[in-house]
Amino acid sequence: MSAAAGVDARSTGVEAPLTPVGVERAITALASVLTVVLTAVAFWLSYEHLQEVAAAHGMAEAVARSWAWPATVDLFIVIGELLILRASLAHRVDWWAIGLVTAGDGASIGLNVAGVGQDADALNYVVAAVPPVAALLAFGALMRQVHAYLARRASTGVGTPPPGVEAPSTPVTISVDRPTAPSSMEPAGGAEQVPELPAAVPDVEPASTPAAVEAAPVTVSSTAVDLCTPVVYPNRVDQLVRALYGTDFTQPSTTRMTQAMTAAGLGASESTARTARGRVKAREPHLTDFPTAIAG
Repeated sequence: MSAAAGVDARSTGVEAPLTPVGVERAITALASVLTVVLTAVAFWLSYEHLQEVAAAHGMAEAVARSWAWPATVDLFIVIGELLILRASLAHRVDWWAIGLVTAGDGASIGLNVAGVGQDADALNYVVAAVPPVAALLAFGALMRQVHAYLARRASTGVGTPPPGVEAPSTPVTISVDRPTAPSSMEPAGGAEQVPELPAAVPDVEPASTPAAVEAAPVTVSSTAVDLCTPVVYPNRVDQLVRALYGTDFTQPSTTRMTQAMTAAGLGASESTARTARGRVKAREPHLTDFPTAIAG
Protein backbone atom coordinates (compact mmCIF):
# COMPACT_ATOMS: atom_id res chain seq x y z
CA MET A 1 0.00 0.00 0.00
CA SER A 2 2.80 2.43 0.87
CA ALA A 3 4.53 1.88 -2.48
CA ALA A 4 1.28 2.46 -4.36
CA ALA A 5 0.53 5.59 -2.37
CA GLY A 6 3.92 7.09 -3.22
CA VAL A 7 3.37 6.95 -7.01
CA ASP A 8 3.36 10.42 -8.55
CA ALA A 9 -0.06 11.41 -9.83
CA ARG A 10 1.49 12.71 -13.07
CA SER A 11 2.77 9.24 -13.97
CA THR A 12 -0.70 7.69 -13.81
CA GLY A 13 -2.06 9.74 -16.69
CA VAL A 14 -5.01 10.98 -14.60
CA GLU A 15 -5.32 14.74 -14.46
CA ALA A 16 -5.98 16.44 -11.13
CA PRO A 17 -9.42 18.01 -10.68
CA LEU A 18 -9.84 21.62 -11.76
CA THR A 19 -9.38 24.29 -9.10
CA PRO A 20 -12.04 27.01 -8.56
CA VAL A 21 -9.83 29.43 -10.49
CA GLY A 22 -9.60 27.00 -13.40
CA VAL A 23 -13.35 26.47 -13.43
CA GLU A 24 -13.93 30.24 -13.40
CA ARG A 25 -11.58 30.74 -16.34
CA ALA A 26 -13.24 27.94 -18.29
CA ILE A 27 -16.71 29.43 -17.71
CA THR A 28 -15.47 32.90 -18.70
CA ALA A 29 -13.92 31.57 -21.91
CA LEU A 30 -17.08 29.64 -22.83
CA ALA A 31 -19.28 32.67 -22.13
CA SER A 32 -17.03 34.86 -24.28
CA VAL A 33 -17.21 32.43 -27.22
CA LEU A 34 -20.99 32.10 -26.97
CA THR A 35 -21.37 35.88 -26.73
CA VAL A 36 -19.34 36.37 -29.91
CA VAL A 37 -21.42 33.75 -31.74
CA LEU A 38 -24.71 35.28 -30.54
CA THR A 39 -23.59 38.77 -31.54
CA ALA A 40 -22.60 37.62 -35.03
CA VAL A 41 -25.85 35.70 -35.60
CA ALA A 42 -28.07 38.52 -34.31
CA PHE A 43 -26.32 41.16 -36.43
CA TRP A 44 -26.50 38.89 -39.48
CA LEU A 45 -30.26 38.34 -39.11
CA SER A 46 -30.92 42.03 -38.55
CA TYR A 47 -28.62 43.07 -41.40
CA GLU A 48 -30.17 40.65 -43.89
CA HIS A 49 -33.72 41.71 -43.01
CA LEU A 50 -32.79 45.36 -43.48
CA GLN A 51 -31.34 44.44 -46.87
CA GLU A 52 -34.67 42.89 -47.82
CA VAL A 53 -36.46 46.06 -46.67
CA ALA A 54 -34.10 48.21 -48.78
CA ALA A 55 -34.58 45.95 -51.81
CA ALA A 56 -38.35 46.17 -51.46
CA HIS A 57 -38.29 49.97 -51.29
CA GLY A 58 -36.39 51.29 -54.30
CA MET A 59 -33.16 49.27 -54.32
CA ALA A 60 -34.30 46.01 -55.91
CA GLU A 61 -32.14 46.52 -58.99
CA ALA A 62 -29.18 48.02 -57.10
CA VAL A 63 -28.03 44.88 -55.28
CA ALA A 64 -24.75 46.37 -54.02
CA ARG A 65 -26.49 49.41 -52.56
CA SER A 66 -29.21 47.30 -50.94
CA TRP A 67 -26.53 45.31 -49.11
CA ALA A 68 -24.56 48.42 -48.13
CA TRP A 69 -27.57 50.38 -46.88
CA PRO A 70 -28.11 48.45 -43.57
CA ALA A 71 -24.56 49.41 -42.53
CA THR A 72 -25.74 53.03 -42.21
CA VAL A 73 -27.94 51.84 -39.34
CA ASP A 74 -26.21 48.93 -37.59
CA LEU A 75 -22.71 50.44 -37.56
CA PHE A 76 -23.93 53.23 -35.29
CA ILE A 77 -24.48 50.57 -32.63
CA VAL A 78 -20.92 49.23 -32.99
CA ILE A 79 -19.34 52.70 -32.98
CA GLY A 80 -21.35 53.82 -29.95
CA GLU A 81 -20.54 50.69 -27.95
CA LEU A 82 -16.80 51.10 -28.65
CA LEU A 83 -16.91 54.75 -27.54
CA ILE A 84 -18.78 53.76 -24.38
CA LEU A 85 -16.06 51.18 -23.67
CA ARG A 86 -13.36 53.83 -24.10
CA ALA A 87 -15.17 56.24 -21.78
CA SER A 88 -15.68 53.52 -19.17
CA LEU A 89 -11.96 52.72 -19.12
CA ALA A 90 -11.31 56.44 -18.52
CA HIS A 91 -13.90 56.49 -15.68
CA ARG A 92 -16.19 58.98 -17.37
CA VAL A 93 -19.57 59.03 -19.17
CA ASP A 94 -19.79 59.74 -22.91
CA TRP A 95 -23.36 60.86 -23.58
CA TRP A 96 -22.63 61.26 -27.30
CA ALA A 97 -21.71 57.57 -27.51
CA ILE A 98 -24.86 56.62 -25.60
CA GLY A 99 -26.88 58.72 -28.08
CA LEU A 100 -25.30 56.90 -31.03
CA VAL A 101 -26.21 53.50 -29.57
CA THR A 102 -29.74 54.63 -28.80
CA ALA A 103 -30.28 56.09 -32.26
CA GLY A 104 -28.75 53.14 -34.09
CA ASP A 105 -30.62 50.49 -32.12
CA GLY A 106 -33.90 52.39 -32.21
CA ALA A 107 -33.66 52.79 -35.98
CA SER A 108 -32.70 49.13 -36.43
CA ILE A 109 -35.63 47.86 -34.37
CA GLY A 110 -38.08 50.27 -36.00
CA LEU A 111 -37.03 49.46 -39.56
CA ASN A 112 -37.01 45.70 -38.93
CA VAL A 113 -40.54 45.87 -37.51
CA ALA A 114 -41.81 48.29 -40.18
CA GLY A 115 -40.39 46.07 -42.92
CA VAL A 116 -42.92 43.36 -42.06
CA GLY A 117 -45.68 45.50 -43.55
CA GLN A 118 -49.21 46.31 -42.49
CA ASP A 119 -51.93 43.88 -41.47
CA ALA A 120 -49.36 41.23 -40.52
CA ASP A 121 -49.69 38.79 -37.66
CA ALA A 122 -48.39 40.02 -34.28
CA LEU A 123 -45.88 37.20 -34.11
CA ASN A 124 -44.32 38.42 -37.37
CA TYR A 125 -43.50 41.74 -35.69
CA VAL A 126 -41.99 39.91 -32.72
CA VAL A 127 -39.81 37.77 -35.00
CA ALA A 128 -38.60 40.91 -36.81
CA ALA A 129 -37.79 42.73 -33.53
CA VAL A 130 -35.84 39.90 -31.85
CA PRO A 131 -32.60 40.06 -33.95
CA PRO A 132 -31.85 43.79 -33.45
CA VAL A 133 -32.67 43.59 -29.74
CA ALA A 134 -30.49 40.49 -29.36
CA ALA A 135 -27.69 42.21 -31.30
CA LEU A 136 -27.79 45.18 -28.90
CA LEU A 137 -27.75 43.03 -25.75
CA ALA A 138 -25.14 40.56 -27.04
CA PHE A 139 -22.77 43.28 -28.23
CA GLY A 140 -23.16 45.12 -24.92
CA ALA A 141 -22.33 41.92 -23.02
CA LEU A 142 -19.27 41.40 -25.25
CA MET A 143 -18.03 44.94 -24.55
CA ARG A 144 -18.56 44.38 -20.82
CA GLN A 145 -16.33 41.28 -20.90
CA VAL A 146 -13.68 43.16 -22.87
CA HIS A 147 -13.81 45.98 -20.29
CA ALA A 148 -13.38 43.53 -17.40
CA TYR A 149 -10.38 41.92 -19.13
CA LEU A 150 -8.69 45.25 -19.82
CA ALA A 151 -9.35 46.45 -16.26
CA ARG A 152 -7.66 43.34 -14.85
CA ARG A 153 -4.65 43.85 -17.13
CA ALA A 154 -4.39 47.51 -16.11
CA SER A 155 -4.54 46.71 -12.38
CA THR A 156 -1.97 43.90 -12.46
CA GLY A 157 0.38 44.88 -15.28
CA VAL A 158 2.17 47.85 -13.61
CA GLY A 159 5.07 47.39 -11.23
CA THR A 160 4.51 43.70 -10.65
CA PRO A 161 7.36 41.79 -8.98
CA PRO A 162 9.04 38.89 -10.81
CA PRO A 163 7.19 35.54 -10.85
CA GLY A 164 7.57 33.64 -7.60
CA VAL A 165 8.61 36.75 -5.63
CA GLU A 166 6.07 38.33 -3.33
CA ALA A 167 6.54 41.91 -2.18
CA PRO A 168 6.26 42.17 1.63
CA SER A 169 3.40 44.34 2.80
CA THR A 170 4.68 44.94 6.37
CA PRO A 171 8.07 46.12 7.67
CA VAL A 172 10.41 43.34 8.76
CA THR A 173 12.11 43.72 12.15
CA ILE A 174 15.38 41.86 12.62
CA SER A 175 17.09 41.60 16.02
CA VAL A 176 20.86 41.79 15.92
CA ASP A 177 22.72 40.63 19.04
CA ARG A 178 25.87 42.42 19.99
CA PRO A 179 28.87 40.12 20.38
CA THR A 180 29.92 39.42 23.94
CA ALA A 181 33.38 40.44 25.08
CA PRO A 182 35.66 37.50 25.70
CA SER A 183 36.21 36.94 29.42
CA SER A 184 39.69 36.62 30.81
CA MET A 185 40.65 33.18 32.01
CA GLU A 186 43.05 32.23 34.74
CA PRO A 187 45.91 29.99 33.71
CA ALA A 188 45.43 26.45 34.79
CA GLY A 189 47.49 25.23 37.67
CA GLY A 190 49.23 22.60 35.59
CA ALA A 191 49.78 24.91 32.62
CA GLU A 192 53.32 25.59 31.52
CA GLN A 193 54.63 28.99 32.61
CA VAL A 194 55.67 31.43 29.95
CA PRO A 195 59.46 31.85 30.15
CA GLU A 196 60.81 35.26 30.97
CA LEU A 197 62.58 37.22 28.29
CA PRO A 198 66.32 37.63 28.59
CA ALA A 199 67.45 40.65 30.59
CA ALA A 200 69.56 41.82 27.67
CA VAL A 201 66.44 42.86 25.77
CA PRO A 202 66.02 46.62 26.33
CA ASP A 203 62.80 48.25 27.56
CA VAL A 204 61.41 44.96 28.82
CA GLU A 205 60.41 44.69 32.43
CA PRO A 206 60.61 41.34 34.19
CA ALA A 207 57.30 39.53 34.40
CA SER A 208 55.41 40.19 37.57
CA THR A 209 53.66 37.65 39.68
CA PRO A 210 50.47 36.50 37.95
CA ALA A 211 47.39 37.87 39.63
CA ALA A 212 43.87 36.55 39.28
CA VAL A 213 41.67 39.21 37.70
CA GLU A 214 37.93 38.80 37.82
CA ALA A 215 36.28 39.75 34.60
CA ALA A 216 33.58 42.38 34.87
CA PRO A 217 30.16 41.10 33.85
CA VAL A 218 29.15 42.12 30.36
CA THR A 219 25.50 42.93 29.77
CA VAL A 220 24.28 41.43 26.56
CA SER A 221 21.54 43.45 24.88
CA SER A 222 19.90 43.33 21.51
CA THR A 223 19.02 46.22 19.26
CA ALA A 224 16.03 45.99 16.95
CA VAL A 225 16.80 47.20 13.47
CA ASP A 226 13.71 48.20 11.50
CA LEU A 227 14.27 47.39 7.84
CA CYS A 228 11.33 48.83 5.91
CA THR A 229 11.12 47.26 2.49
CA PRO A 230 9.39 49.56 -0.01
CA VAL A 231 5.77 48.57 -0.66
CA VAL A 232 5.02 47.86 -4.33
CA TYR A 233 1.66 49.12 -5.62
CA PRO A 234 0.64 47.44 -8.88
CA ASN A 235 -2.26 49.84 -9.47
CA ARG A 236 -1.35 53.16 -11.09
CA VAL A 237 -3.97 55.08 -9.09
CA ASP A 238 -2.58 53.60 -5.84
CA GLN A 239 0.93 54.66 -6.90
CA LEU A 240 -0.28 58.19 -7.57
CA VAL A 241 -2.12 58.50 -4.24
CA ARG A 242 0.88 57.08 -2.33
CA ALA A 243 3.16 59.64 -3.97
CA LEU A 244 0.92 62.47 -2.73
CA TYR A 245 1.71 61.47 0.86
CA GLY A 246 5.39 62.19 0.25
CA THR A 247 4.99 65.68 -1.22
CA ASP A 248 4.16 67.55 2.01
CA PHE A 249 3.50 64.64 4.43
CA THR A 250 -0.21 65.40 4.82
CA GLN A 251 -3.35 63.42 4.10
CA PRO A 252 -4.29 64.06 0.41
CA SER A 253 -7.83 65.35 0.03
CA THR A 254 -10.33 64.01 -2.52
CA THR A 255 -10.01 67.15 -4.65
CA ARG A 256 -6.25 66.93 -4.65
CA MET A 257 -6.30 63.25 -5.62
CA THR A 258 -8.80 63.75 -8.47
CA GLN A 259 -6.78 66.70 -9.82
CA ALA A 260 -3.63 64.56 -9.84
CA MET A 261 -5.53 61.68 -11.51
CA THR A 262 -6.84 64.03 -14.21
CA ALA A 263 -3.35 65.37 -14.88
CA ALA A 264 -2.03 61.81 -15.19
CA GLY A 265 -4.82 60.75 -17.56
CA LEU A 266 -6.44 58.36 -15.04
CA GLY A 267 -9.88 59.95 -14.98
CA ALA A 268 -11.45 62.07 -12.24
CA SER A 269 -13.61 59.62 -10.27
CA GLU A 270 -13.85 60.63 -6.61
CA SER A 271 -14.93 57.15 -5.54
CA THR A 272 -11.89 55.64 -7.28
CA ALA A 273 -9.60 58.11 -5.52
CA ARG A 274 -11.08 57.43 -2.08
CA THR A 275 -10.93 53.67 -2.64
CA ALA A 276 -7.27 53.91 -3.64
CA ARG A 277 -6.52 56.01 -0.55
CA GLY A 278 -8.14 53.34 1.62
CA ARG A 279 -6.01 50.61 0.05
CA VAL A 280 -2.84 52.65 0.60
CA LYS A 281 -3.70 53.22 4.29
CA ALA A 282 -4.50 49.53 4.74
CA ARG A 283 -1.09 48.51 3.42
CA GLU A 284 0.81 51.24 5.28
CA PRO A 285 -1.07 51.96 8.53
CA HIS A 286 1.49 54.55 9.65
CA LEU A 287 0.18 56.93 6.97
CA THR A 288 -3.00 57.46 9.02
CA ASP A 289 -0.91 59.45 11.52
CA PHE A 290 -0.22 62.16 8.92
CA PRO A 291 -2.13 65.42 9.58
CA THR A 292 -4.88 66.52 7.27
CA ALA A 293 -3.11 69.86 6.79
CA ILE A 294 0.12 71.56 7.91
CA ALA A 295 -0.47 73.83 10.90
CA GLY A 296 0.16 77.50 10.15
